[in-house]
This record gives sequence, structure tokens and C-alpha cells, in this order.
Amino acid sequence: MDFRSDCPISSTLDIIGDRWTLVVLRSIMVGKRRYGELLEIPERISTNILADRLALLEREGLVRKSAYQERPKRYEYRLTEKGADLLPVIQALVEWGLKHIPCRWEPPMDYRTASPETFYPAEDD
Repeated sequence: MDFRSDCPISSTLDIIGDRWTLVVLRSIMVGKRRYGELLEIPERISTNILADRLALLEREGLVRKSAYQERPKRYEYRLTEKGADLLPVIQALVEWGLKHIPCRWEPPMDYRTASPETFYPAEDD
């Protein structure tokens, strides 16, 4: 990836700073792993944007794609350790939103208190 600068904030935003990438990661974290499941998120992501974001996340090593069906070929997406390590960032955004934006739905407490290790892939996957 070509980064705008050597600033760690700027470089991180080059990967996850658009309006969809963190939403896709959040959805994978709460158990939506298949393309069709991800299309059903309340934010209504379009198919081309979803495909682009999943390719970006895989290319950057935040998710791993594995086939769950051969004909037709279908995939599911799981977090890598690198992707799971974004959980505290997403949790901080959740807490900020709940504090400063009225009338938001509250995520389950087990998600709000989870640690990145909760999402690390099993060694034998």
C-alpha cells in the first residue's frame, strides 16, 4: 500500500479510514463471516463496496478468506491477529458514540468488554 506519510495515524487511516472498513470489521467480529451475511448489515453496504473492502482487508492481512463451499465457490472471512488487534479501537469508538451521540443502540456487553484474543484464529484453522 502507498501511504500518504510516515505518520502512524495517517497510515492507519489509509487502511481503515473510509466509511465502510471498520463497519465490515465490526460485522465480522460479531459473527457475520459470509458475503451474504455481510450484505445484510443494517448500514446496507453495496455489493461492489463490500467486495472491495473485503479484498482490502485480506490484502492488508486483517482477514483471512477460506472456502466453505466448492460449487459454486463461496468464502467466509475470519479475523487474523492483526485484524483482531483493532478491537480496542472499535470499542473506543463505540464508547465515544454512546457518550456523545444520543439515541444509539448499545452493543452487547460481552462485545464491549471482549479482548482481541477472543477473535484470534485457532492455530489449526
